[in-house]
Amino acid sequence: MKSLWGGSRDDRDSRDDDGPARDSTTAERDSALVNEHTRLLPNRVESTSYLSPDDPAVSPYNLRSIRFTRYLTIFFTVVAFAWWVLILVSTFVTPPGFHIRGSGFFPFSYASLALANLLFTLLFFAVPAKAVRIASLVVAGLLLVDAILIVSVQQTRYEEGWVGMVSVLWAFFVAIWTLATDRLVAWGKYEEEERLTGRAESRRTLGQWVAVLLSTISMVVLAIALLLMTFTLILRALDAGLAPPGKMYWVDSHKYRLHVYCNGNDTAAKLPTVLIEGGETSVEAGLRDFADNAIKNGSISRYCFVDRPGIAWSDTAPSPLSASMAVEAVDEALARAGEDGPWVLMSAGIGSIYSRILSSRHGTDVKGLLLIDPLHEDLLAEVGSPGRGFLLWLQGIISPLGLRQIPGALFKGRNKEDRVWGRSSYQTGKYIFAKLQENLVAGTLSKRDVASSRAIQEQNVPLTLVSSGVKTREDSDWEDQQRALSHLTKKLQHWDIVKKAPHQVWETLEGRDMIEKRLKQLVQG
Repeated sequence: MKSLWGGSRDDRDSRDDDGPARDSTTAERDSALVNEHTRLLPNRVESTSYLSPDDPAVSPYNLRSIRFTRYLTIFFTVVAFAWWVLILVSTFVTPPGFHIRGSGFFPFSYASLALANLLFTLLFFAVPAKAVRIASLVVAGLLLVDAILIVSVQQTRYEEGWVGMVSVLWAFFVAIWTLATDRLVAWGKYEEEERLTGRAESRRTLGQWVAVLLSTISMVVLAIALLLMTFTLILRALDAGLAPPGKMYWVDSHKYRLHVYCNGNDTAAKLPTVLIEGGETSVEAGLRDFADNAIKNGSISRYCFVDRPGIAWSDTAPSPLSASMAVEAVDEALARAGEDGPWVLMSAGIGSIYSRILSSRHGTDVKGLLLIDPLHEDLLAEVGSPGRGFLLWLQGIISPLGLRQIPGALFKGRNKEDRVWGRSSYQTGKYIFAKLQENLVAGTLSKRDVASSRAIQEQNVPLTLVSSGVKTREDSDWEDQQRALSHLTKKLQHWDIVKKAPHQVWETLEGRDMIEKRLKQLVQG
């Protein structure tokens, strides 16, 4: 009989009778397929429940914790950039409370390292690598050593101030953060690959290998740079044990200190004290020995000198610093030391700029001017040229690496004296920063200061010039400028040109004898 729906009951019964037999056959076939070669996990390529490892959906960004970590890293990068800009600006214009009594180049280096570390982390965020984590661990360890050196050594702590300490601690925090971030992303990548593809992916694409290589190289470069900075910081800690021969005095509302040194018989009230101003180098580098010999020879009875800001033991001053501002600080340091003249001012090279300003402000207290191959104010434009300033800034930026200081200490026998005030002092960040400050305002504020001093200079002050014969022969303009300076006052005593003497005239015996002879005449009347 046909069913209402087009089939017969016999056919339906027949199919019902065959069902158990067919199910039994299927079960036997399925059980026969299960053996030692059977996959424990489904084939992820043929399976509809797993994704290919190359699918863009397989990403650690699926995890909320990874996305939050990335957003936080971006926030830290913005903070690091703002801190980096603030320290960069303070090199040229010091914000209130942001003055660094050292050079400021070490805090800038730590800020740059922290910013670079975060940028590399963001750039290679989704490609974690064990080599990067090892390099980050080395960077964190070196930063911890630097932080201990800065905080534990009194001189480095004093010079770097709160800005330097915050900078190195911030860089240390960033190193730990990048290390933790890379480890967290590696975990997230493993979890997502296992969840979406069935197992963690061990292979990498060519692009991922390139990213791993670049991220590893960048972290190794940071680690090497930081290792050099640590060696330089160790040299600074060793140099801190070299005590100044004179005394340190606070100036400019207790912002920084200048080194004042005096030697000789201060009871000889009838004779003026010689106030020495160094040129391109510190007074300790040459003129101090000359002055000691002059005292032994009886040519002078007493001399003093003040290291300008950033030179030798003196701290650096806030920026900008014109020649007039530097002279005000020197004047204040002398007053605090109880030195009030009368003076015979002796200066060399660019130091004559400062002596002339000081002379114009002290009037009759200045009993004589001895200028040794002085710099004319018209050449201040060259001192303040943008190209020279940019090169000084670059030298300052790389100065924490100690590329010349470290080899000098290891292979050339350079000692503390060499680095603080001697032949290697020009390599230090403080000296470079002082010259950069000098450059920034030489053609503007400092030139105006010298022009003003010339207008108010006491015309009855005895004046003597001792010029370099080498310089005058090589440059006719230099000779013309020396001649112009001989008319600085109306009482020119002598203008001597030492034929074989270089710019540092006192480096030759003939030059030393001539300077001492003219100095004795000015002091003893």
